[in-house]
Amino acid sequence: MIIDYETLKLLWWVLVGILFIGFAVTDGMDMGVGMLLPFLGKKDIERRVIINTVGPHWDGNQVWLITAAGAIFAAWPLVYASAFSGFYFAMLLALFGLFFRPVGFDYRSKIEDPRWRNSWDWGLFIGGLVPALIFGVAFGNLLQGVPFHLDTLLRPYYTGSFFGLLWSREHGPFALLAGLISVAMLAMHGAIWLQLRTAEPISTRAKGAARVWGLVTIIAFGLAGVWLVFGIEGYRVVSMPALDAMPNPLTKEVVREAGAWLANYQTYPASIAFPVLGFVGLGLAVVLSILDRPGAGLVLSSLGITGIIMTAGAAMFPFIMPSSTNPNSSLIVWDAVSSHLTLSIMFWAAMIFVPIIIGYTTWTYTKMWRRVTVEEIESQEHLAY
Repeated sequence: MIIDYETLKLLWWVLVGILFIGFAVTDGMDMGVGMLLPFLGKKDIERRVIINTVGPHWDGNQVWLITAAGAIFAAWPLVYASAFSGFYFAMLLALFGLFFRPVGFDYRSKIEDPRWRNSWDWGLFIGGLVPALIFGVAFGNLLQGVPFHLDTLLRPYYTGSFFGLLWSREHGPFALLAGLISVAMLAMHGAIWLQLRTAEPISTRAKGAARVWGLVTIIAFGLAGVWLVFGIEGYRVVSMPALDAMPNPLTKEVVREAGAWLANYQTYPASIAFPVLGFVGLGLAVVLSILDRPGAGLVLSSLGITGIIMTAGAAMFPFIMPSSTNPNSSLIVWDAVSSHLTLSIMFWAAMIFVPIIIGYTTWTYTKMWRRVTVEEIESQEHLAY
């Protein structure tokens, strides 16, 4: 079966979105647990309980991030080249933060020295906080535009700075607000997971954390929406070649204008369901957590995270990486992609392997779906994390 080029371009936008949502819902939960570890575990044995709720899953969950990065490299090579060079130091910072996780999970409990274990507890905290913050800041920069341009040979040139990613001269700390949303929603997600998978007293502490971080996420998400509508210009494609033409980002014309990020919501009113899903999902997740129904709360929390990511994606479509210095260099779904053949081969590979990832992820969670208790960890002193 041969799928036309235009359809494949759109399908890969959907697939990359699914991969990022999968990463946020699964590995984001692990990051949230890591952020909460030093605060919800008052004693060493309690911290071991917390670690063992995600210990068997975290490396499998990280496959979503690796797959998403690989998909961007193969499907959107110009986006990969522009983003990974422009965000180089930020990406390195996130990567160094992630380094704490495998070592922390596997070696933290090997030595009984309290200083050794406490150090790795804070290492796991950094491994959850820093990547979550960096990824959120990156999304914030995409919404406000990235200072880069392409030359006539389509080579990307980044003209910003690392600190400019955090605080824009034009838009102030909007990117940091996006980073706060990312940190808060993953902390809430991780807290509900801990409420579900642990016993007292950790479960009660996790319920309190879920309430606090859930409310922070809802408020920050609302503030970001207001800021985006009234304080940040969006991007709009004025003219471009046929959607199934060979990709060349410099053959289109793009303008910046107020309210452009709302255009898709006006053209496709059904897309308003995405921000509604974000607010309602998060709100109900907090309510269900308070009512001691963390299982349903985790599902609603996942839907809320999905709504937040889809809200940003729907607002920006077809833009992937807008350029603030030369809008015509902006990378969009239709002109930042690989060849027809590459997209076709990758699509069918994805149709095989993404269901496998979903299948084994579901199987592992099903097999290990129980509350982790202090008694269990004490009885498996040398087997547990």
